[in-house]
Amino acid sequence: MALTRREFLKMFSGLTITAGFSQALIPEIYRVMVEASETKPAVLWLDGMNCTGCSISLLNSVHPSIKEVLLEIISMGFHPNIMAASGDLALSVYEDAIKNKKGQYYLIVEGAIPAASGKYCGIGERDGKGIPAGEWVTRLADSAKSIIAVGQCASYGGIPAAAGNYTGAAGVQDYLKKPVINIPGCPPHPDWIVGTIVHILLYGMPELDRYGRPKMFFGKCIHDNCERRKDFDEHKFAKHFSEEGCLYELGCKGPVTYGDCPQRRWNNHVNWCVQSGAGCRGCTEPGWPDNVSPLFERVPFNGR
Repeated sequence: MALTRREFLKMFSGLTITAGFSQALIPEIYRVMVEASETKPAVLWLDGMNCTGCSISLLNSVHPSIKEVLLEIISMGFHPNIMAASGDLALSVYEDAIKNKKGQYYLIVEGAIPAASGKYCGIGERDGKGIPAGEWVTRLADSAKSIIAVGQCASYGGIPAAAGNYTGAAGVQDYLKKPVINIPGCPPHPDWIVGTIVHILLYGMPELDRYGRPKMFFGKCIHDNCERRKDFDEHKFAKHFSEEGCLYELGCKGPVTYGDCPQRRWNNHVNWCVQSGAGCRGCTEPGWPDNVSPLFERVPFNGR
């Protein structure tokens, strides 16, 4: 293999994006992805309790485009938002994978899974009754090669699991009680999703932190790499969201949140939450949103 893991990690790092090398690396990134997918690995997508925002984020992938991902890199066997099939024909893909393709596909889950009762989230019907999403994720996970939780809800429960959690919503790892690669965020950056899949194809399981997140994307504190960090150090705090200065006093959660958002940025690397003046909401951390609520009040940090 021409590209070492070290070179791959450098290519996908936020540092490389910041340095402006991303345009020059586009052909190489695409070549690596196609090389990783000679056999076009099968991917099955499962929707739990979600808003579909994570799927929308993935569909905005730029390098490679979602067209290249779906037609040349992976074989997406099931995705409720983009496939043409419906009803029993669509669900036959799940059943065939469970019965005949053990260890031959990757399972991606978007959304939390309700543990209190299957009636809160179902996928399809059997004998006139809804099939609980929890049943599908359990059966599909048993035969999957790897399980990837995409988004805050699938990773840690997110908003469905916030205080007052009547449905018993939980992240996939907590629901299944087995190892899962977590790609949190509300929504996650498309690079995080595609980059993790390619890493698995090329080099196997990426190095994860204690919360199951790939370190190559979630290894650094947002506060330490924020363009307004200098303002924090000089005690220049914004009083309103339209002002210059650090947004900490207005509830920015950057000091307690990990991710490469400041370097990677969204919408083809144009902007991100702090740059737009909104402040970080901490959506890549376990326990969100409860652990950083109220969202517009500052979190305890560094003695403040």
